[in-house]
Amino acid sequence: MKITSEFDVAESPDKVWEFFNNIPLVASCLPGANISEKVGDDRYVGTVVIGLGPVKLDFAGEAEIKERNESDRKIMVDASGADVKGRGQAALVVNASLAPHQSGTRVKVLQDLQLSGAAAQYGRGLVQDVTAVLLDDFAANMRNSLAALERGEEYVPGEGSSASGFMIGLKAMWMALRRVGRRFFLPYRPASE
Repeated sequence: MKITSEFDVAESPDKVWEFFNNIPLVASCLPGANISEKVGDDRYVGTVVIGLGPVKLDFAGEAEIKERNESDRKIMVDASGADVKGRGQAALVVNASLAPHQSGTRVKVLQDLQLSGAAAQYGRGLVQDVTAVLLDDFAANMRNSLAALERGEEYVPGEGSSASGFMIGLKAMWMALRRVGRRFFLPYRPASE
């Protein structure tokens, strides 16, 4: 399943690129993600814990930077893992690119997500909504982290904690309701002849 998104950061592309090259810092900004160790050049092992309602998925796996293009400010990360209780697997390829935008940087993210087992039982719409919620939280944590670094401080956004099932579910439900509302309330437009 391919998911595209973008967000803006009020820092220069150079500073944002420097941030993206610090993989433990990037992981600390993603809710539920935790890197346990670096196992080689651009290879890391860790966990991602996501709770959604009564289901808690706890993936252990590894991530590797497959491509890093400094001149174009593009990075590709390949990650995969299995639920520690054997309820499924996930594979994710993330392509992120940075570009100057107004007073900062626009970050574009393309994710190719493959799920099997318990996580795959959720519908495509819900998985996309949950992914959007997690990326919004990541963007907020990244902005706070960059601002703290600019002030010479350290910002640790809930390191090692799982992404809250209640809040993710609530935000994802709100996104789904807005999507349905737009379909229902958009004025009817006849097909052009």
